[in-house]
Amino acid sequence: MSIRRIEIGPRMSHIVIHGETVYLAGQVGKPGGSVAEQTRDILATIDGLLAKAGTDKTKILQTIIWLADMSTFEEMNKEWDAWVPQGHAPARATGEAKLAAPEYLVEIIVTAAL
Repeated sequence: MSIRRIEIGPRMSHIVIHGETVYLAGQVGKPGGSVAEQTRDILATIDGLLAKAGTDKTKILQTIIWLADMSTFEEMNKEWDAWVPQGHAPARATGEAKLAAPEYLVEIIVTAAL
């Protein structure tokens, strides 16, 4: 089975397609914004990456969400709930982690079907 990489950087590819599965690298929002702003920014980026891969958010299989502070869970969920199409919620996990830099409050990782 072939592997196709899109938006290849020195450390990672933003999109990797293997067979009928699309893997996105972890996405962060613009630094300095609120959790809601960063979440909206990330979700817009995910929409664009999925489109480049030839799929969309209705085909997301799994999502892993990291929050710098679990107390912002509801703030993030408000944006998430508005974005996910009804009836297409993926398997999902959310946890708290120290992210790559203190200005990042949310990171979202997605796996989708083509």
